[in-house]
Amino acid sequence: MNFFRLIAFVGLSLVLAGCSTTVTNLTPSRQERAASGLYPFEVVFDSNQQSMRKETLKPSVLVGSESFPMKRAPMLKNRWETLVPVPADKAIVNYRYKFDFDYNSVPQRRSSSVLSSSYQLQIVDTLGNGN
Repeated sequence: MNFFRLIAFVGLSLVLAGCSTTVTNLTPSRQERAASGLYPFEVVFDSNQQSMRKETLKPSVLVGSESFPMKRAPMLKNRWETLVPVPADKAIVNYRYKFDFDYNSVPQRRSSSVLSSSYQLQIVDTLGNGN
């Protein structure tokens, strides 16, 4: 039995070693303060991992200890978006993207995730606000 696990592990390692996953942040680094307090976040997720079950992909924006789920952008298969509320007194938002997913494995399906680099959004007041 251990021999079969070793073969499965080596096979999976070879498959994963050839995988490439890219997270591309499309959110601008500066945005004008919005009266609604909601700011758009957008990201592109590309992966050639053949074992990934793409239908299980669950992206989110992580801001501090909060997580905001993202939805697929209309008519685009690898682009995700959401609106994130930011308090009116905040001028800087540090965030990351997280992609949870399942992948095929031996002997059963497993879960994994990809965490992006850290990003920062600066919210600037317009001149008309007197700030």
